[in-house]
Amino acid sequence: MDITNKTRKPLSVPLPGGKKLFLQAGKTGQINPKALQHPPLAKLIEAGDVETGAAGAGRKARGGSASSGPAVGTTSGGNKGGGGAARQSGDR
Repeated sequence: MDITNKTRKPLSVPLPGGKKLFLQAGKTGQINPKALQHPPLAKLIEAGDVETGAAGAGRKARGGSASSGPAVGTTSGGNKGGGGAARQSGDR
């Protein structure tokens, strides 16, 4: 589930288990739906500092466009020896 910071300041959102989610102004993070029942988080939602939304629709839109293009890292013509491996030095 998505949660969005609606303030103009960074927020430290308290989560169950003593964890915290740090959100910059206007940014979105993800939390477990069970965390919505955590009293300190419920207070932030009621005050309007954070807003919750569904995560499913945004993920599908982003994921669909990425899969329509060519696969990343494929080359035509095989391996030309210019790989990204670190150069070895010293005794082998």
